[in-house]
This record gives sequence, C-alpha cells and structure tokens, in this order.
Amino acid sequence: MNHTFSLDILASDKKFFSGRAEFIAIPSSDGEMGVLPHHQNMIAAIVPGIMRYRTEDGQTLEASVSAGIAEIMNNRVKIFVLSAERPEDIDINRAKEAKELAEERIRQKHSQQEYLLSQLAVQRAMSRLSAASKYRSLK
Repeated sequence: MNHTFSLDILASDKKFFSGRAEFIAIPSSDGEMGVLPHHQNMIAAIVPGIMRYRTEDGQTLEASVSAGIAEIMNNRVKIFVLSAERPEDIDINRAKEAKELAEERIRQKHSQQEYLLSQLAVQRAMSRLSAASKYRSLK
C-alpha cells in the first residue's frame, strides 16, 4: 500500500510546493486538521495559520498560510491559499507593522466587513510572526 499522497500547495502568486507527502496539518476554524494517505474525499476551509507537512523523504516543513481551501480527492491534496511563506522568508519587522496596522483598523470600528478583514489580517500577521520566531530560535 502506498503511504504517500500527491500534494500541491498553490498560492495566488506561485506554486509553493508540488510533490508527494506522508502527512499535512492544515489550520482550520476548528483547530488543526490532519490528512494522511487515502483520506476521505472532502473540501475544507483554511484559516490563517501555520501549516505543517511531511514530504515522502521524511522532511517536515512548515509554512505560514493565509485563508483558502483544501481539496482532498482520490489520494490527492490541493491547497489553494492567497499566500504561503516559509518561515525563513518572513520579514519580522514587516509582519509586526502589518499586525499593528490591522489592530488599529479594528480599533477604528468601521463596517462589519472591514472589521472581519482586519481580524483576518491580524491572524495572518500573528501566524507569520510565530513561524518566523520559531524558525529563528532553532537556528
């Protein structure tokens, strides 16, 4: 029995990853959702957070992702997100500035839609900071 699945991670501006994987953990509104080979077919919402995946050679990788969707069909997983970044590629100062700007927009109490967009921006900035800080502390 094959113990891997096809994994494609697509951001709006690039193909982030394409290959075989043994496992992926996707951030969802209910917490982390794990996918193993031969997972039941489904579509799931992705929220901003840290996604982890293990390639067929056993390497575990992380990425900070924005909102998107996961399609799991016939032992293939396709991840569609607005953005995906490796922890080592994240500019911590820029992420801090984005977080502060989004928090300020929340405090200004604009429309419900602007409030929700600002909340998503804060979540994304915090996941980027978490991923980058964790990566840098391991070095």
